[in-house]
Amino acid sequence: MAFDASPGGGTISQINVTPLVDVMLVLLVIFMVTAPIIQQGVQVNLPQARVGAIEGTEGFLVVTIAKNGKIYLNDNEMTLAELGKKLAAIKKLQADKQVYLRADQDVRYGVVMRTIAQIKQSGIERLGMVTRPPGDGGG
Repeated sequence: MAFDASPGGGTISQINVTPLVDVMLVLLVIFMVTAPIIQQGVQVNLPQARVGAIEGTEGFLVVTIAKNGKIYLNDNEMTLAELGKKLAAIKKLQADKQVYLRADQDVRYGVVMRTIAQIKQSGIERLGMVTRPPGDGGG
């Protein structure tokens, strides 16, 4: 304990931050462990390409084709016909909407081309293809 050297002999009040630091470190460890578990979505093995990163835009649409051929719009599974109707409705509300296509590299080429054709038929003109950088082992 620290004592005041004043003639009154009172103690110096100090805040002990050690318990606060301990709690913050425990929370940090918990968040570091749980962060990878929270990541959700459809797992796809993206093909590699040497291109720049996608510019950050809010509210973009992502069409995903999983390895088993199932089609997702922002993690919502749907058929190819439903995808076309949904994108056409979105196009009416926002004319300049851009769609990004993520397809597993093992998906048949015909499935990808039919999906691209459906996106174009719905009126979406801006279509981007999502890839992963060379040497990135993730999917």
